Amino acid sequence: MGKKKEKQVKEKPLDKMTAKELREMALTLEGIVGVHAMNKAELITAIKRAKGIVEETTKQKTLDVRLLKAKIRELKRKRDEAKEAGNTKLADAFRRRISNLKKKTRRAA
Repeated sequence: MGKKKEKQVKEKPLDKMTAKELREMALTLEGIVGVHAMNKAELITAIKRAKGIVEETTKQKTLDVRLLKAKIRELKRKRDEAKEAGNTKLADAFRRRISNLKKKTRRAA
């Protein structure tokens, strides 16, 4: 009689997994702390580090949305100070820089 073929469970690439699946995987690995507070990119790097997978570095820098938003908050504060001082040209320059950073955050997300 024919033998049943055993299905080999192939692991999905980490990039294709959802954040929920990555969290479940990270919980099974040792050495990863704070799984539920991490976003998808952080989970992927933590899992790769725990498994000993070396990440290929690319020339293109990955944009961190949190850093960009921190810069936006700082520029908004400076823009408001410039408005209060009556310097509309400087306030307008800050407005344009804030707009460009917002566009970058949308592309990075």
